[in-house]
Amino acid sequence: MSRIILIALALGLAGCGETEQVVVYKQGKYQGKPDSTPWSNEPLAQEFRGGTWKKGDQKSWEEQIKKRQLAQHEDRRIYQ
Repeated sequence: MSRIILIALALGLAGCGETEQVVVYKQGKYQGKPDSTPWSNEPLAQEFRGGTWKKGDQKSWEEQIKKRQLAQHEDRRIYQ
């Protein structure tokens, strides 16, 4: 019986032995991917419901975003 208690105690203490995981960043060094403007990317394919803007054209990208927002508006979707 005491052997089972010792095994349970050992397993319980082993579960508490996790070390803290801390990320150390170097000062002045950006660690991630550089961002670009959203309209400088290719739109997704149509089977993924991609947009219709042209790569690099901010105006067509903004029009596509407005069109998508209107399609998500419940009142406009219901009463069309």
